Parts: sequence; structure tokens; C-alpha cells
Amino acid sequence: MLKELWKDFRSTRVGGSIFRVGLPESNLERAQAAISSFLLHLQPAKVHRRVLKFRTTLGLGLISLYLFLILVGTGVLLMFYYVPATDYAYQNMKDLEFVVTAGQVLRNMHRWAAHLMVLFVVLHMCRAFYTAAYKPPREFNWVVGVTLFLLTLGLSFTGYLLPWDQLAFWAITVGTSIAGYAPLIGQKLKFLFLGGHVVGESALIRFYVLHVIVLPVAALMLIALHLWRVRKDGGLARPDEPQPTREEMTTAQLPVTKTYGLMELARGTTPAVGIRPEDEVFAWPDLIFREILLLMATLAVVLILAIFWNAPLEQIANPVHPPNPAKAPWYFLGLQELVAYSAFWGGVVVPALLVTALVALPYLDRKRRGVGVWFSRERRVAITLFSICLAAAVILTVIGTAFRGPNWAFQVPWHPLHAVEER
Repeated sequence: MLKELWKDFRSTRVGGSIFRVGLPESNLERAQAAISSFLLHLQPAKVHRRVLKFRTTLGLGLISLYLFLILVGTGVLLMFYYVPATDYAYQNMKDLEFVVTAGQVLRNMHRWAAHLMVLFVVLHMCRAFYTAAYKPPREFNWVVGVTLFLLTLGLSFTGYLLPWDQLAFWAITVGTSIAGYAPLIGQKLKFLFLGGHVVGESALIRFYVLHVIVLPVAALMLIALHLWRVRKDGGLARPDEPQPTREEMTTAQLPVTKTYGLMELARGTTPAVGIRPEDEVFAWPDLIFREILLLMATLAVVLILAIFWNAPLEQIANPVHPPNPAKAPWYFLGLQELVAYSAFWGGVVVPALLVTALVALPYLDRKRRGVGVWFSRERRVAITLFSICLAAAVILTVIGTAFRGPNWAFQVPWHPLHAVEER
């Protein structure tokens, strides 16, 4: 019955103007839908069978995208109840908690989605490295991904100040102090972020503008470029397959299937494009359904976290009463730990070298060994070095989170005087 109602609606002038193609059932309709439907147009008409396997990417890139969309949606709703002024910001948080219907859940969703996005963007980059997805022809798209990672950190960092509580105030104070260690431009950069020498109303307004306009627009543009380049670079990275020569390939050897492509084949020949017809499947319905299920799962996880765990909100920001120890946001605690040993090396040299190495990586490691293969033995040296750096970052973050007490002294997590605040 629903199917008949759908067909009747599409047969009307209004329905036909909105939905040019119905639910694709035949191969021809699936190919037409990929061209006519906006949502399906985001995908190619056909994809490699390997794309349908969860272990190929673990869905990390899509989860990162979905978390960004959740952040945009919840962020727009939160803007209705937020004033970027030191006299109102903290009270707005209290209103969300006690006055606005479902306000606490809304804020919780935004907070946990932000933390999860940082985590999953890092995991997505790790997946791209461990499967050598940065190698030709995907070098530039890797650089776009590195830029998106930095923007993700910027989005989370600028949003950290907006609640205007003690946790936010002193985390931003520490974070901007780390930026101030850069030679020549450090103090100017810090002044540019804060609009002064200390965290105050000017800093709150600047962080708000960066958080709700500048960085989201930049991220959205780069996400669109990133997705477009994935398609233009040949889809997801996969192992090279032996291809027959042009002379060896004839139409008689190929399976007789309708491709609904835009190119005719000369009799007796066919272009070697790297994918055999039998290795391709239509994006609708298999791939689209998998993406929808992953979206629902991501939304469900964020909602469950928001219902059962409240985002932290401490006392209103007090510039004359710093916590001991004052800590940066958790994703910068590794840097803060390095700065504790050397401000210049930890706050400037090491981060600059890491970012430079990530950007230069695809242009230095150009051989196509191990592309599309998890932990390829042909890349043992590169994988080992990357894993060591990743483990060091995790260890430094754990130390800064759980093993640093008052005056940044070492302290066991279960010590009764342990003063580490929940991030």
C-alpha cells in the first residue's frame, strides 16, 4: 500500500518536481538515481566490492563526518540560548541545565560529540597511514586530512572556553600560554587569540566567532574537498590488481553486462581502468544502507552518552583563584607534559616537526608498496616509527591526565590528594 501511495505521489506535478527518480529497483534506475538524486549523487553509481567490507576502513571517516554534523546541529540549537559575554555565559549554562527543556542533554551531546570527533579523526588518520592510503595519487588528499585534523583541534579548543567556568578558563589560559612559547610570533599569536594579555571578554568573543563561523566554514569546505578527492583519486585505497594488457582483453572475454556508462567501447577492445566489472556493485542499496546504519549507530552512542553522563561544569571562572594544577584540554595534555620539560622544545619544535612530517610524508614515501593493506610487512620500518610516535603521544597524554598533581608533581592516580579534574 505504501508503495502504491509513493507511486501515486510521484505521478503528481508536485511529487514529480521533487523526486525525479523513485526508489531504484533495476540497474538502470540505480544508475539514474546516482545522477538525479542529491543524496545519492554524493556517491558514485558503482563502487568496488571492497568498499562494502567494514574492515576496509572501520567506518572511521564516516563516523568523523557524522560527529561533525551532530556538532553543527546541536551547536545551532545551543546558539539560541547562549550570549558570548562574561556576564551571561555561565548563567546560560545553568539555564540549559535547569530551565531549558532537554537543554542538559543537548549540551551533553555537543560536548561528547566534540571529544569523540577529536578521537575518531585521529583514528581515521591512523587508518589511512596503516593502510598506506596517503600514497599516489592521494598525496594532496592526505594533506587536506592533516589540515582537517588541525581544524578539529581548533574547533574543540575554541569551544572549550564558552561555558566560562573554572575548567574552561584555566584550560584556555594554559593552552594559549603554550602557543606563546613560539619564538618571534608567540606573544603576538597569543594576543591575537585573546584580544589582550589575559583571558577575558575579548577572548570569549573571539573564540565564539572562531568556533561558530570561521572554523566550521573552513572545515565544511575542506570536508567537501576531501570527499571529492576521494572519488577523483579512484575511491578508497586498495591493493593493486594484475591487469591484462590491452591486446589480451576483448569483448568476448568480458561478461555481458549493462553498465549504463557514458562511453561506448570500440569493438574488440576495452579500456583498462583498474576495476573489473564483476568487482563493482551499485552504491544503492548496499552501500547507502550501510552508511545510514552507521549514522544511526553514531547518533545512538552520542545520545546514550548524553543521557547518562553530564558534561562537566564547575564554578564560574575566577581569574584570581587558579586550580592546582591548571591543565590544558586533554588533547593538549601531551604538549603540556613536554612543555614541563622544555617550553621551547615541547611547545614549538616537537609540534612543528610532527606537523611538517605529516604533510611531507606522502611526497617522501611514494612507492606503492602495501597500499590498501593493513600493517603491510613491506612497510615495517615506517609502521614501527609511526607506532612509536603514536604510543609516545598516548603515554604523555595519560601521564598529564592521571599522574600529575599539585605543582605538576608526579602523583599516583589513587593518591587521596590527587587533584586531577575530569576532562
